[in-house]
Parts: sequence; structure tokens; C-alpha cells
Amino acid sequence: MSHLQIHQSRSRPPTSYESTFAAELERVYATGAADPAALAAGLNTGGTRPPDGGDWTAESVVAELARLGADGAAPPAPLALDPAGERAGRPGTAAELLARGLPDQWYALCPSAAVPSGELVRLHRAGIDLLLWRDGAGTVHVQRDRCPHRNAPLSRGVHLGDRVACNYHGVQVDAGGTVVSVPGSPGCALEGRRAVTTFPAQERAGAVFAWITEDGTPPAPLALPEQIAAPDWSSFLCYVEWDAPYALSLDNLMDPMHGAFLHRESHSMFGGKREAVFQVRDTATGFVFEKTDQKAVNFDWSEWIDDGFQAVRLDIPYPPSAGPGGPFAIIAMVTPISAGRHAAFFWRCRKVQGWQRDSWRFLYRTLLEERHWAVLEQDRVMLEDMPEDATVREGLYQHDIALVRVRRLLRNRAERYLREHREPAPPATGSRPAATAGAAR
Repeated sequence: MSHLQIHQSRSRPPTSYESTFAAELERVYATGAADPAALAAGLNTGGTRPPDGGDWTAESVVAELARLGADGAAPPAPLALDPAGERAGRPGTAAELLARGLPDQWYALCPSAAVPSGELVRLHRAGIDLLLWRDGAGTVHVQRDRCPHRNAPLSRGVHLGDRVACNYHGVQVDAGGTVVSVPGSPGCALEGRRAVTTFPAQERAGAVFAWITEDGTPPAPLALPEQIAAPDWSSFLCYVEWDAPYALSLDNLMDPMHGAFLHRESHSMFGGKREAVFQVRDTATGFVFEKTDQKAVNFDWSEWIDDGFQAVRLDIPYPPSAGPGGPFAIIAMVTPISAGRHAAFFWRCRKVQGWQRDSWRFLYRTLLEERHWAVLEQDRVMLEDMPEDATVREGLYQHDIALVRVRRLLRNRAERYLREHREPAPPATGSRPAATAGAAR
């Protein structure tokens, strides 16, 4: 089943007052109000009043938005565990490698809230069973979920603060993957060995990231897009798990034209033309795919980013009722769970500060998040209902240039990786290995 938790930005339902005040704000914004004084004048024509019961003023509007827009405790982020687990053996084809997930890049694994202190969390991502846990300082660690003794899952073990103990035979492993104790056989050869694969990990923008590698390739810098890294931007992370191959989500994100059709009844993509001509514009980290005859009206462009991580960036206009701050941007990342299931991360972002930031964060939690979810539901239903052979025989046209280009880039990278990591061929039949000196004697 798909993982759907609609309200990820708040820990409780809005009160009656909050719902009414949010609706009043939208009404006043829709009239063109763009500063606190105009908001106060518009609110005074409605039914809500500030906490002191008087008339609204510019100062009381700013103070109330600061109170309502303040960040509180977000709800926990439960995860659905894919039961498939790791498959033995190495992928033999580019298609198999792509279905599992390309190594040597950063992957978003889960929301930070999904890894509580003192807990051991098991995830399957990019072909690997992973253990996530926090040490006493709160630092998150990501390791292969295998005890070095007999490969039992460490996630079934015991959290000991700065280490994890396997529940099968008590073997203890620290955050660096070193075996620090074997209670059943003290001093044995396993103690002191760095025997558990530990992946470089960071927490950024409300998510846990890990550099997934098979051969110890050092990580590239994790230089995330400014929309989720710069202080003058504000963002909310929306996390989902969908029952569809992750490649279909990439296709969907690199297909701006579907916004004018699939999402034409949504709160943000109801406007603009339903035909377009596109162009490709190369960037330092990928390329932009954009309409040539329409901008800032609908879902009019998307950008492929491949810079040690893979992401798609786009923006979509808000209606005036969403208040000042311009369009909202989306930074999207997808991570394979299994061949038919993936996790997706959608950061919804806006370049707002001060009272405008407070206003947007309040409206998002109270009204906008649910509208955004209605759009995601349209995507989810479409992708989950696609046939297994959806990409085998397609009637593609000019609007599909970007998704074809991304598919080719990923396939070429997978083929290159397999060539560079191909295991040596076994000796030809009938050949004999060279004898060692000992064997010759």
C-alpha cells in the first residue's frame, strides 16, 4: 500500500479560529492586499478579531501571523518497510542496476523525524538493507543492516547509546562499523575489525541523506539547491512511498505538460494554454526543459540536476489568495525501495521572510497542504495504475524530449559503472594457472 500521511507539517488539526482566520486571510489577499496595513483593513471587514477583541492593526496582524506561523512540533513520520530485502549477487545489466538504484551518489532516505533517538530503524533503499540510528549526541548513522558474525539484522538488536548490539549473539558494533565487543568470545579475531559497512550520512532540510557506494568511493559534497539550503527560503518537506518504479516519477517530474491536463482542476495549475513548444537549455549540473511561449502561468518548466545527487527543480504560480511571495518552488528527489516501489521527497519552497514567511507557513499548515496533496494524489493514482510494460512501446513526441534525455543519461551511467566494475573473466577452459614455487617443488 502507498504511504500517505496528508498533514506532515502540523501536529494537530487547526482550531475553529485558525481555520476561519486562514480563510479570511485568503479572502483579503485575493483582493490585492500586499502589506500589513492593507491586511488589517481587509480583515476588519470580516468576522475575525485579534486576541484583544479590538480592530485589526498592522501591528496586531504581524504579531498574530508570527504566533500562528511559528514552527512547532511536527508529527512523527512512520515508514512502510518493504519486505523484499536485499538480493544476492550483482546486477548484470544496466536495466537491473537502474531498477535497484545507481551507486556512488547521495540518496534521501527518510524524513529526520522517522529516526527517533534510542531507536533502531530498518530501511531498504537502493538495493541495500540499511540500519539508521542516533548516538547519544543525536548524530544519525547509516550502516548496512548485517551483523558481521552471521549476517543477522542489527536492526533487531539493542541500542546501547554509542553502539548497537546484535540480538542474536550479542556482538557490539560502534558508529564507525568497528566490532567493539564479542561477549561470547572475548578477544576473538572479530573484535577490533571494522566489519560493518558504514555510509557517509548527513541531515539536511529535514531529511536523512546517505552516500550509497559499493566500493568505498568517497562522497561528493552535498551541495543542495538554494531553495532548501539558503536562509532566505522557507520550505516544507512532503514524503511519500508509492507502489510504482521510481523511473516513472522521474518521467512525471520531467513532463511539465501533464500539469495542464491531469492537474487542470487544481488550485495552482488551472490556467494557461494546453499546447506548447519546448526547448532544452543546458546548465552546469544538468538541463532545463521549458516552454517557449508561456512562463509563470502553469507548470511551465522543470530542471534536471545531477550533482552528486539527483533532483528535479520546478516552480508553479500560486493564486493571489496565497499571499505575497511569488510562486512556490518544488525540489523533488526519488529513491528506489524495490523494483516496483519508491520513496519520493517533495520540498515545497517559497522565498519569503518576516511576516510574509509567517503568513505562508500558517496558510500552508492550515489550508494549502491539503490542496497540494490532492495534486499528488492525482500523480500517485496515475503512476500506480501504469502497466508494467508502460515504457516498452511508447508513441513519444516533442513534449517527451526531457524524459527521454534523462533515461539516456541514467542508462549511459549504469552501463559505464558496469564496465568499470566488471569482474575479471574466469580462465578459459583447458588453461592452467601458473604454478607457484611451492607447487613446482
